[in-house]
Amino acid sequence: MTDPIWHCHIAMSLDGKIARSDGSFDWLMPYPPQEFDIDAYHAEIDAVVMGRDTYEIERAMPEWPHAKPVFVVTSRPIEAAPPLVEARSGDLLAIADGLSARGYRKVGVEGGGQLIRGLIAIGRLDVLEMAIIPLVLGDGIPLFPAGTPELPLRMVKCAPKSEGALHVVYEKAK
Repeated sequence: MTDPIWHCHIAMSLDGKIARSDGSFDWLMPYPPQEFDIDAYHAEIDAVVMGRDTYEIERAMPEWPHAKPVFVVTSRPIEAAPPLVEARSGDLLAIADGLSARGYRKVGVEGGGQLIRGLIAIGRLDVLEMAIIPLVLGDGIPLFPAGTPELPLRMVKCAPKSEGALHVVYEKAK
């Protein structure tokens, strides 16, 4: 059994926020996700892991955006979940080991900050791919909440995009 690669593809403001305080991300609208290789990311992953708040935001979209298995890390049951969606609770390491046992090669991580902090803590965040948006939000939900452990990274890509944004890819330093 080989551990999958855990790959987070996320957008953040220049001051490290992934959403406004109310969870909205209207500030991302001028920046099409395709410009940041989101389609290639979705093509490469076998499954998605996300936190409950991220699930609720994506569930409210007009169309469910995932055609692959999605595992929602939550302690509450999920009512009327879309196909291929499973709730997972408990120890994050056990959840990660369970996905390894299922044979996934690449797991996409789609937030939020608490989940990302937890994955860093158990050594399971391998790739951090970001759209860095040239906007200081001030208040908002941080990508790395207080208590996030140190994670040495090495940059493998940095490309300027429209409107002054950057597409940056980091891998966990060995």
